[in-house]
Amino acid sequence: MKVVLDIETVQAPREEWARLAGLAASGSDAAGSEDLFERAEADQRQRAEDEQYEKSSFDGTYSRIVCIGLIVLTEILIFVLVAASLHFMMGPGGMASFGHAAYFGLGAYGAALMTKHLMAPMAVGLAAGPILAGIFGVIFGWFCVRLSGVYLAMLTLAFAQIVWSIAFQWVALTGGDNGLLGIWPSSWAAGKVAYFYLSLVLCVAGALFLRQMIYAPFGYALRAGRDSPLRAEAIGIDVKRVQWAAFTIAAVFAGLAGGLFVYFKGSVFPTYAAIPKSVDALMMVLLGGVQTITGPLVGAVVYMGLHEQLVKLTELWRLVLGASIIALVLAFPQGIAGFVTRLWLKGKAEDL
Repeated sequence: MKVVLDIETVQAPREEWARLAGLAASGSDAAGSEDLFERAEADQRQRAEDEQYEKSSFDGTYSRIVCIGLIVLTEILIFVLVAASLHFMMGPGGMASFGHAAYFGLGAYGAALMTKHLMAPMAVGLAAGPILAGIFGVIFGWFCVRLSGVYLAMLTLAFAQIVWSIAFQWVALTGGDNGLLGIWPSSWAAGKVAYFYLSLVLCVAGALFLRQMIYAPFGYALRAGRDSPLRAEAIGIDVKRVQWAAFTIAAVFAGLAGGLFVYFKGSVFPTYAAIPKSVDALMMVLLGGVQTITGPLVGAVVYMGLHEQLVKLTELWRLVLGASIIALVLAFPQGIAGFVTRLWLKGKAEDL
């Protein structure tokens, strides 16, 4: 199916544009569908920025900068939480995941289904998202922690594909590839400023909680199971149970990020649980540095910043983004945060 957009369509509401993007995706090949969806998101975001600018009480360029900045920063905050949740199981836990987007997508669909089918307020949806993701985290994690290394990673990918296929094929519930539309926040959080502060509070609180868990006895037990499972078992640590708990915690916070994301975008699609989203989260952790606490935060900011700008600038944004990631990986093999930490420690040693 080919969709032709005239000037009236460009000026249509965001819900209509999302619907057209879904219809176009359903009638084209997979790569073209994803490219069209990304371009649709960029245009939708630009139009939202323009509308917010026109309604703003500020004058001149400053108000436009503030509006654009709030939109970009809100999305970055959400993916900071995604990266932090993945790092929690990859860094201290030593469990690489190729399917972390499954819990992000489950959180998004959990919130969207509560709002769409049960007419629940946003607060209920934001609670339902992490709960649904946590339930599946418990189920999937029980199987995954019984493996290690690449076998664990491949099993997480298999479970993620199951989640994606359910979202894609269960049309009556999830809307299929057309998704669920009109999932907007409650009136008290409808403004860009209000939603930014809501995302800031929840995402920062989530990241700080995960950091606290890493330095708590639970985190030390998790690292012990990562570094020497046999010795950890010998001193009485139930390694599998600790890893299972870490797997579930990571799923819960990824689900919270998914719930925030669906109210931010106003819609949810199966692509939220697809492999590319898992790769995005994995790249954020690796770019920042998996061996540092601040790594996922730095990686999320850099990756999402590049993504936001390149989608708007060129249709070949995937090529440019890939080249940029290769350059960053070659320049910072330990991750950006790892490189900075190494320089700081080296300078401190020289001072001594």
